[in-house]
Amino acid sequence: MLNMEFSRKVVIRTAEQQWVPSPAGGVLRKPLAREEAERGHATSVVRYEPGASFTRHEHPLGEEILVLDGVFSDETGDYPAGTYLRNPPGSGHAPFSTDGCTLLVKLHQFDPRDLATVRIDTNTAPWLPGIGGLQVMPLHEFEHEHVALVKWPANEVFQPHRHFGGEEIFVLSGEFCDEQGRYPEGTWLRSPHLSQHHPFVEQETVIWVKTGHLPAEPAGH
Repeated sequence: MLNMEFSRKVVIRTAEQQWVPSPAGGVLRKPLAREEAERGHATSVVRYEPGASFTRHEHPLGEEILVLDGVFSDETGDYPAGTYLRNPPGSGHAPFSTDGCTLLVKLHQFDPRDLATVRIDTNTAPWLPGIGGLQVMPLHEFEHEHVALVKWPANEVFQPHRHFGGEEIFVLSGEFCDEQGRYPEGTWLRSPHLSQHHPFVEQETVIWVKTGHLPAEPAGH
């Protein structure tokens, strides 16, 4: 297991990680959290080299993808950088990339009742006004789980707040900060249930953020 103790904060600067080969030739990964080697809960940054493909496979508890660069494809279409995808529990596909791509991928983490198929091009979806100077692009919600992009203008300071059900962030551009550290582009953070922080930025910053989805108890308890 890797980073499956949900009661602990985890910070990984993925730009400093090495790529690890996957069972599919030309598909490389940077593992962030993993339950078992090739099954169960997993969060990874995944890179498809040009022409790489995976054989058809199923997602018993869903798959969530954010395309970070390049174009990701499967039999349902071609998805350029900035596309947010949710493939629901019980779905399957045969993914590939003609010219190569990099993805944030989360596997086997859906509520079994969360059956929405989602395809959002965040390059064209509208930003909505958030608290203070923030702009928010909602991507998905199911009961307590909320997923969005958040754009922070330079020098924005957010009020201290607590995360019911935890918070997970991937920094897409700029540098996200709080009293515990500075998190440049490519940083993945996971903060536990009822954690608290006081975030701010000095430069315009865009983050992918998910809240309300982490258990109150560590895995296995």
